Amino acid sequence: MDSATQRAWSWHKQGLDGTLAGATAAEVLSAAGWARSIGGANPYLTLFARAGIRREQADADMAALRIHELPTARGCTYVLGADDFPWALSLGQGAAEATVKVLDKLGVDRSEVKALEAQTLEVLRSAGQALDPKQLKDQLGDAVRSLGEEGKKKGASTTLPTVLGLLQADGRIRRVPSNGRLDQQRYAYTAWGLPAASESPEEARAKLMEKYLGWTGGATLKQTQWFTAFTVAQTKAALAAVGAVEREGLWMLPSDVDAASAFTAPKEEQIQLLAGTDALFLLRRNAADHFAEEDKDRHLLSAKLALQADLPDHPIVDRGRIIGLWQYDPGAERIAYWTFGAPTEAVMQRIHEVEDFIREDLGDFRSFSLDSPSSRQKQIDAINAARSTS
Repeated sequence: MDSATQRAWSWHKQGLDGTLAGATAAEVLSAAGWARSIGGANPYLTLFARAGIRREQADADMAALRIHELPTARGCTYVLGADDFPWALSLGQGAAEATVKVLDKLGVDRSEVKALEAQTLEVLRSAGQALDPKQLKDQLGDAVRSLGEEGKKKGASTTLPTVLGLLQADGRIRRVPSNGRLDQQRYAYTAWGLPAASESPEEARAKLMEKYLGWTGGATLKQTQWFTAFTVAQTKAALAAVGAVEREGLWMLPSDVDAASAFTAPKEEQIQLLAGTDALFLLRRNAADHFAEEDKDRHLLSAKLALQADLPDHPIVDRGRIIGLWQYDPGAERIAYWTFGAPTEAVMQRIHEVEDFIREDLGDFRSFSLDSPSSRQKQIDAINAARSTS
């Protein structure tokens, strides 16, 4: 494949070509990849771009546990569908256990951790409603130990966060957004009781590898290891378990090898405005591959865009090729945009559609929990300036 066809192939595998139109939120996440959350609006735009799903429906799906935000690969939180809950959750248990080692170094015995797990679970089961960390701490009283300045330096001011992480990692509790929305990071916790995964650790790793290669359409060994956090031995075992084959440096599912060979890039424009953390880029952290050769020297605020591991702004994309950048300006209630060439009618139509979606459904478009209109004003100004001089 040449680079343009490779970009379009990834675009197709991500369902950004209209093939997921009409799908449910769970179906989108299963087919295109789990949506990284980090308190930003990416999960909403992920669903809107691929299937036209609005925030009200996404929030209803989350409330009904058809989708949920859970810690999984690398211990990171993603929004995923119910069919993946148990086995995906098992992949994040190692990260939760690692925090226990921090407590151990601070003089907290594992028996104390286990006792607090039991007490926390009992409080949540008795509460009849979700409780935020402060409410939990108040009810648990002296059972929660302060770890002082040394603990703060190690990111563990008390024993409660570690315990909440452990309980969440095996499905005994789940955290729920305080206002029912995914684009913030204020949470409460409620008892859950998710059945344990039926898959062994090896089977869960193979399942993730199969999903991952299907979502990406092919990835390098290094890319698979970044996303999964598997060791080299675990990665090779998982690749073998799913029968993956290597083609031109990319590991692919057998079913995708022939499909990719027969694939041709669409001739007509297919415009999407995506989040910088969209699965199209984040799964392989290969945003540079999505710039055409003539755009690889583009700069914004003195940064060369194609050299950034992660995009500094949200991309405007056509069949996998990044053709511009955007940010939402809530003060003006409009999208600030810069296209590398003159924007076509299709580009302007999609900008207005996404602008309406953000204004009506979200009110703002935050990249992550601490993002704010004031923190991104410099980027908005730079995009506006680039647009006026291009």
